[in-house]
Amino acid sequence: MPTPAPLPPTVRPSEEVAYALAQGRAVVALESTILAHGLPRPGNLDTGRELEAAVRARGAVPATIAVLDGVAHVGLTDDQLARVCRDDGLAKLSVRDLPVALGTGGSGATTVASTATLARAAGVEVFATGGLGGVHRGAQDTFDESADLTALGRTRIVVVCAGVKSILDVPATLERLESLSVTVVGYRTTVFPGFYVTDSGSTVDTRCEDPAELARVFAAGAGLTTAALVVANPLPTGLQLDPTEHDEVITAALAAADAAGVSGKDVTPFVLDHLHTVSAGRTREVNVTLVLRNAGLAAEIAVELAALGV
Repeated sequence: MPTPAPLPPTVRPSEEVAYALAQGRAVVALESTILAHGLPRPGNLDTGRELEAAVRARGAVPATIAVLDGVAHVGLTDDQLARVCRDDGLAKLSVRDLPVALGTGGSGATTVASTATLARAAGVEVFATGGLGGVHRGAQDTFDESADLTALGRTRIVVVCAGVKSILDVPATLERLESLSVTVVGYRTTVFPGFYVTDSGSTVDTRCEDPAELARVFAAGAGLTTAALVVANPLPTGLQLDPTEHDEVITAALAAADAAGVSGKDVTPFVLDHLHTVSAGRTREVNVTLVLRNAGLAAEIAVELAALGV
């Protein structure tokens, strides 16, 4: 495992994470935005603890990441995790927001982009999340594209996810990932998932059959690429939302957003809230299920990567 550059004082691994990294043990980064902004309170704290437990159960150390009072914490105490989950005014921080938060003593939950950036800065090589941001529908006119994509294009880390939300332009997102030299593989499938649904309608070229193979693929890129390895881990069909209902609701929600004049970054929360309401909360159950599955797989990959000693 390469030795990371000295960390700035504003990036602080927990004692447990620092010790695990120094010993070459498996560590898995977890984002905090899903807890602070993606799940309802107070159940989000239970989910945060379940995620960390899922990582530990498979032999790795969890490193939930958040910025608190001007310090980027890579690994949280239980009190810090509770603060992230209970503070309904916590900011949402992408990479562009980190200098402001760190320089002004601010606090916030980290997105895929900022979590990957901070994790890799601390020497963590594996990251589990729910779904990636991507290219929005109509981006040819709005240029609306998630910073997650460009961050993954320059951050060498394994990211286990359930694809991207199907309210996005999935084919365009995969094209952008290819242009950014981000390797995308399916875990035991060539289907690219659509977050709440198993199949987004798009495919990937490569599949890997087990965590050890995924670890070898990532290790083989050392010195060849500075981009991420994205592992697409679809939900089993029995756990997904009903695809027909899902598609009908998203079409109706997008039309409602257009009629209401909702645009830009406000479209995604509008559509997801609509989907949550129509599904009677089923989307939350699916969200928790998929992120727990991703955390478990990420831990298994991290253990295999640590065993390789690269």
